Amino acid sequence: MQEASTIPLSQVDTPAALIELPRMRRNIARMQERMNALGVRFRPHAKTAKCPAVTDAQIAAGAQGITVSTLKEAAEFFAHGITDILYAVGTVPHKLPQVLALRRQGCNLKIITDNLAAAQAIAAFGREHGEVFEVLIEVDTDGHRSGIRPDEATLIDVGRALHEGGMRLAGVLTHAGGSYDLNTPEALTALAEQERAGCVRAAERLRAAGLPCAVVSVGSTPTALSARDLTGVTEVRAGVYVFFDLVMHNVGVCSTDDIALSVLTTVIGHQVDKGWAIVDAGWMAMSRDRGTQKQSHDYGYGQVCDVDGTVLEGYVLSGANQEHGILSLAAGSGSADAGDIAQRFPVGRQLRILPNHACATGAQYGEYRAVEGGVVVGEWGRFGGW
Repeated sequence: MQEASTIPLSQVDTPAALIELPRMRRNIARMQERMNALGVRFRPHAKTAKCPAVTDAQIAAGAQGITVSTLKEAAEFFAHGITDILYAVGTVPHKLPQVLALRRQGCNLKIITDNLAAAQAIAAFGREHGEVFEVLIEVDTDGHRSGIRPDEATLIDVGRALHEGGMRLAGVLTHAGGSYDLNTPEALTALAEQERAGCVRAAERLRAAGLPCAVVSVGSTPTALSARDLTGVTEVRAGVYVFFDLVMHNVGVCSTDDIALSVLTTVIGHQVDKGWAIVDAGWMAMSRDRGTQKQSHDYGYGQVCDVDGTVLEGYVLSGANQEHGILSLAAGSGSADAGDIAQRFPVGRQLRILPNHACATGAQYGEYRAVEGGVVVGEWGRFGGW
């Protein structure tokens, strides 16, 4: 993290990824306070920001350990000094040497699996190298992605393969990713309870079979912010909450004023007859993610804001080429006079674009500009890759 003397946004080359620090801090505090009130440990998912400075802020607020989605993340954050790390993607045999190397260096790296073949491979590799891997079993509580259903016989088979194979069966883990498809408080609360009940049920079955299951880990940003009761759960994981984005806004768990990540861009031209302003943030700056397209409100490639972050209602990034973005009124927002677009958005005007998917937009950049009071107060490094 490089703290710089303050730089006005007018001097920042575009496109650039901005973190609005007051919003980020507010988001971190909101989630941590909620987890504290529900009596669970909070393990944020670092995949959204992939930025040590952001993770430092989460830990300072009370987070205990982190979640990662790649072994590159695990290595980077361990090098930064974080030792309690959960790698929350199913582990395959060829990645076990990397896991072993990190553990031998002192990283308390936990891994997950949802199938017998991988469990047996983990146990065999661990015995061969004298390592007791700490493993959680992934549970499917909403049919969204991977995992073993709570009542499947395979759950016990996998647990036994790990435990009897000499590994440490740490617990169970689930992710209610289906929450991203919801948009009412009632539906989100119901799925949060389904997520909790399913993961707790899996833990109870393992314990009834004589197997250890200390950790019951659930999580997604929407369910974490919607759960009313987390009885039986020991930890929650969530990631995108730290920045939020337009998908989360459509889900209903944040306002546009909560979205901490934006892309600074500059107007470079117009197609007046089409009602377009052209900006220098195309899909390379915003990502190709069109996650709001299937939701209640389609924001194109992003919501247009003034340079201070104020939403310019009705204006979206309606199209994008590699380095060109098309700014226009969204469908149904009325029509502008032929010359209005050029008058309102003159060449050289800076704007901010709120992203559909913060994780995907952040991934386009090697650094963030930390912004407070309308000026850049720091440059925060970000890493990518696997």
